[in-house]
Amino acid sequence: MKRWGGQPDLHFDEKELNTNLGKDNFIFVGSSCDMFAREIPNKWIYETLHRCSLFDNKYLFQSKNPMRFLEMKSHLPENVILGTTIESDIRHSEMGNAPDVIHRTVAIGVLKSFDFKAIVTIEPVMDFTVDRLWNLIDMCKPDWVNIGANTNTKVKLPEPSPEKVMELIERLKEITEVKIKPNLKRLLKQREIAGKVVKMPKLDGRIWNQYPK
Repeated sequence: MKRWGGQPDLHFDEKELNTNLGKDNFIFVGSSCDMFAREIPNKWIYETLHRCSLFDNKYLFQSKNPMRFLEMKSHLPENVILGTTIESDIRHSEMGNAPDVIHRTVAIGVLKSFDFKAIVTIEPVMDFTVDRLWNLIDMCKPDWVNIGANTNTKVKLPEPSPEKVMELIERLKEITEVKIKPNLKRLLKQREIAGKVVKMPKLDGRIWNQYPK
C-alpha cells in the first residue's frame, strides 16, 4: 500500500493475505498508509477487506478519501470503525491533493446514517476557524474525536493558537468525546486561559495515547 517517507513504489504485498489475524483483537489496518486513497486499486482493497472479514476482530480504517468507504460499504467487516482526518476547515497548501474536507465530512455523515461507528481525527491540527471546523465535525456525528499536533520537525505547518485549540476542544466536548493526544502538549503548554492555568497533561479532557477497546 501507499506509505509515507522513503518507501518503495506503490505495491501490494500479497504475502500479508496469509497473516493470521487472530481473534478479539483491535487492528488499525493500514496505520502507516491510506488504503482508500485514489491511487489504490479496488482489487487490493477488496482482498484486504475479505481477509479481515475472515477473523473475529474489531477493525479501524481511516482515510482522507472516505467516499470509498461508501463505495465498498457492503464489503466492510462487520465490526468496524471508520475514520477520517479533518485537520482544518481552511484549505491549506500543506494538505496537498487530498480530497476537500467537505467531501470527507459528507461521506462520514452518510456512513453514520447507515449506523457505522465513525471517528474524526484532527491531526496534525492546522490553523482553523472555530465555528466552521466545529460545524464540519458536528455534521460527521463522530463517536469520538482525536486531536493532536504535528510531530514532523522537518515540516512547518500553519498552526492555531493555544487559545483557539482550547476553545475548539471545549465546544467539541459538548457533542462528543474528545481524546487529546500527548503531542498536543507542544501547542498548548502552560498558560492562563479564562482565568485558569492550563497545564498538560492535567487538561480538562482526556489524554489519549491508544485507541480504546
